[in-house]
Amino acid sequence: MNGYLVYVAKRFGQFVFVVVTGVTLAFLIAHFSPVDPVEQTMSLLTSFGATDPRAVEILRQSLRELYGTDGSLISQYFLFWGRVIRGDFGPSLSAFPTPVMTIIGRALPWTVGLLTLATIISWCLGNLLGAVAGYFRDSRSIKVVGLLIMALQPIPTYIIGLTLLIVFGYLWPILPISGGAQLNLQEEFSWTYISSVIQYGILPALTLVLVGMGGWFVSMRSLVSNIVTDDYVVYAELGGVPARKVFSQYVARNAMLPQVTGLALSLGNVFGGAVIVEFVFNYPGIGKLMIAGIYAGDFSLVLGVTTFSVIAVAAAVFIIDIAYPLIDPRVKLG
Repeated sequence: MNGYLVYVAKRFGQFVFVVVTGVTLAFLIAHFSPVDPVEQTMSLLTSFGATDPRAVEILRQSLRELYGTDGSLISQYFLFWGRVIRGDFGPSLSAFPTPVMTIIGRALPWTVGLLTLATIISWCLGNLLGAVAGYFRDSRSIKVVGLLIMALQPIPTYIIGLTLLIVFGYLWPILPISGGAQLNLQEEFSWTYISSVIQYGILPALTLVLVGMGGWFVSMRSLVSNIVTDDYVVYAELGGVPARKVFSQYVARNAMLPQVTGLALSLGNVFGGAVIVEFVFNYPGIGKLMIAGIYAGDFSLVLGVTTFSVIAVAAAVFIIDIAYPLIDPRVKLG
């Protein structure tokens, strides 16, 4: 037990290091950006006519305090960490005076739902087809499926997304191509709204599944190809055990543990694939929110989304790290 506590302490130290490094980089990149959120706000407010210079200066100082850009870079840095700890990133410039965390809270369920579902589906399909391809290596149909999956893997996400958009949005218009749900529907727990969310999420999810399935397919096929040559598998086949039982009980089960670890890490990094897909399909998630904040020069929103993503991913990986030794006793804690 003491060894496990030491292991957890080490992983927690890594978690703190990753969070501090990631948040610090996000802070520095945002502050060295040529866009000044205060001056941008002032230009918008003063573009409607003449304003008293004293009122402008008072307003400018108030905005600097509001956005946390008053004082030296060091003082701004520690002020920013105070806001991170409180979960307060101030108001959004592009949606003033709505707080940044409120905007993130609205977009977060869309991203988590879409990417978690797409990751699990691609994991299941990729592992199933990879296991079949590794065991039944002489099947021509499986070889053709494998070639198609591997051909899709190196294609950029936006190319597949745009292709699906053109095919199912214009050439064969059977699916919606923009948004997260039908606009005139109220957000409620009803079948009408849920079915609309599912319908609007098919193309973004299919894009992620087609892109992500290749990696799982290749790794699972390699694992199974190595396992089928092990003695216990050969003896089972020579002993007359049915091929389906050998495949499911002896081969696939033993190849799944590394893939379960990979799934856990992929779920921890669900934010990574959000940006491009959500931008292509105008999906109302974290990725689209980030791009909108960058284009609008929304200093607080960009910092809030980036910081939240860094902490969420680091926390997910930390939980996976401390849980994995409990799942796999072969992991050394020393």
